[in-house]
Amino acid sequence: MEKLTAANLVHQLGLLPKNTSFNYIHSNTPTEIRIVNIVRPEGPISIQRKRSDKGKTWTDARVESISSQMIWRLANAFIPDQPINVDRIFGGSYNTRSALEALLAHTPQFYYCYPGRIESTSSNNKIKKGHKHIIWCPNNPHAPSTLVEAQVDMVVSEVPFTDIVYDSLILPEEMNNPALDIEMKRRHSQIQIALIEIGKHLGFKTWVAQNDKGIVYKDKKIGEMEGVIASLSKEQNFIAPYYSAQRAAHLIDCIWFKNGRLMPAVMEVEHSTGVTSGLTRMKGFQDALREVLPPFPTRYVIVAADEEREKVYREASRPQFRELDARFFPYSAVEEMYVLFKKRKIKGITEEFLDSYMECIVS
Repeated sequence: MEKLTAANLVHQLGLLPKNTSFNYIHSNTPTEIRIVNIVRPEGPISIQRKRSDKGKTWTDARVESISSQMIWRLANAFIPDQPINVDRIFGGSYNTRSALEALLAHTPQFYYCYPGRIESTSSNNKIKKGHKHIIWCPNNPHAPSTLVEAQVDMVVSEVPFTDIVYDSLILPEEMNNPALDIEMKRRHSQIQIALIEIGKHLGFKTWVAQNDKGIVYKDKKIGEMEGVIASLSKEQNFIAPYYSAQRAAHLIDCIWFKNGRLMPAVMEVEHSTGVTSGLTRMKGFQDALREVLPPFPTRYVIVAADEEREKVYREASRPQFRELDARFFPYSAVEEMYVLFKKRKIKGITEEFLDSYMECIVS
């Protein structure tokens, strides 16, 4: 499946002429937009907006910013030929969201459309006139700098988003020092917890980095959670007899073991450190395993924020890491899977299910 990045969107928007007025998608919206500046490769983008019907000029208009974070958030939502509702993506935040949507709809690969929507009342479902959506059609471009409506025979079921709620975390004293960004470490730990819970649903036991075992979640240390391996040397698993492999695994963020004989995934959560450090740890672990064991299947995975996709792909493709055949497991996919298991109590899924969520990096 094709994936869009912030750089892709910025490139498309960069093809639009600067200091040219663009209209909003709704014809009854009198505001005009123009691009002032674009910072490549991933933004931000500076724009101005004005209403001529109120006597305003471009001289009066203030410069506003469409942030890189905002562009990444929208890029991650697109799937080819599938309409998305921009307001739902941003949840009503970002006051430049409609301007970004309108500018993007002027570029050749993006159309606006009005798919039908399913309205559920009591036990009745009705198909009603739909809300405005934008759709990415990479194989069917239209003329540049124009707004074109796509006629779509689609119906959207507007299911409310499910929020991810993590209970409070208490970080060990050694983590509470000025050299560490506590909020970044907290996010890192939340993702580790989600991976532990996913592992439990898939029938895996999880090794968590030794220096993270003291984090307290739901009044219990992570190292004492159900399904977490307390000791690689004492727990039944196939690397227990090999001290060198244990030592290399010691600080890996998460490792999933299955039935003591298989290792479905080795994962580094890269929120507070650079991608290269995680790849280096996993490569060291791979090398240590090769010294004592014959080849066996596993997945070496970088787990990171969606907006880090380009960096992960770039670093994992470097010659020294190509043997890892690394995967990218974005935070959005981790939390989507976490909610799926938590809400639906799905059973009987094999580990190959993971491949639907983890992106192959090196072809």
